Amino acid sequence: MSTHNYHRARQVLQALVQGVDPENGSELPADVVLNRVDVVRALLAAVEALDTTAARALRRAQLPKSVGKSWSEEEEHQLKEEFGRGEPLQLIASKHARTLRAIESRLERLGLLQADQRTTINAFSDAGSAKEDR
Repeated sequence: MSTHNYHRARQVLQALVQGVDPENGSELPADVVLNRVDVVRALLAAVEALDTTAARALRRAQLPKSVGKSWSEEEEHQLKEEFGRGEPLQLIASKHARTLRAIESRLERLGLLQADQRTTINAFSDAGSAKEDR
């Protein structure tokens, strides 16, 4: 959903929740179905769902483009070379369009980094002992 469509849909729902015609701003008749408690609750749930979807899309747009993509053998080879040259992990992450957490996780999987050397937490292990910042 585009930003404009999201804002317009939210405006329409908010107007209906407030008992107002979204097109002309006039108050809706008291006996209209939109004034029923269950309908207002459903409209509020729709507003919340729109907000949640928009927030998720915003967070997703801020992530590097390769988040969630599989690692190719070529990319792993490149990662090993960069790490072997001592390049900063943040730079490596930027080059691969991945998060620092993904880079550290892959290095750990490849046996090039120990869990206690990570600067990010491994969410998929019980260890959780890595330091937040280093």
